Amino acid sequence: MSGHEQPPGRTEPALTEAWRLLMGLVLDQRMRWSEVAAELGISQAGLRALLAIDPAHPGPQRELAKALDCDPSYVTGMVDELERAGFALRRTEPADRRLKTIALTNAGIAALRAASDGLFSPPSQFARLPPGDQRELAHILRSAITGTPTDSPSPPAPRPRRQKGSAPPIERSR
Repeated sequence: MSGHEQPPGRTEPALTEAWRLLMGLVLDQRMRWSEVAAELGISQAGLRALLAIDPAHPGPQRELAKALDCDPSYVTGMVDELERAGFALRRTEPADRRLKTIALTNAGIAALRAASDGLFSPPSQFARLPPGDQRELAHILRSAITGTPTDSPSPPAPRPRRQKGSAPPIERSR
């Protein structure tokens, strides 16, 4: 065990406090989902599907269901909603007409950008931190996610690992 690890079953009180604070902040932000979905004129389920579709690599509807960890019949309704909003199209694969590929339209790509800006902009509690503290916070969180010790040089920011059922990370463009 290195000098930084806790014995099994023991958690540092500061870590417990940090986790509670972080979770409280995240939970306070949950209303962003409904606000962003309403601004786009889609449901939160539709927003979740929109975020899971890679505009550069349209994929089969069954893969979308797998990525969202939900029943394919439920994804059908999500994609129907995105089609009605003009954000997505189903394309039949020429090699296998049973396969439906889901692709974002130009309006869907713009909606994805708006959703990303609305959901992934830092909350005011972080934005008002001094720049050095913002960098340190990013470094600590990156270290926690990647397992890289905080005393190591900062590597370039990695793309967050995608958990089953979560939307892919979205690159924000400004």
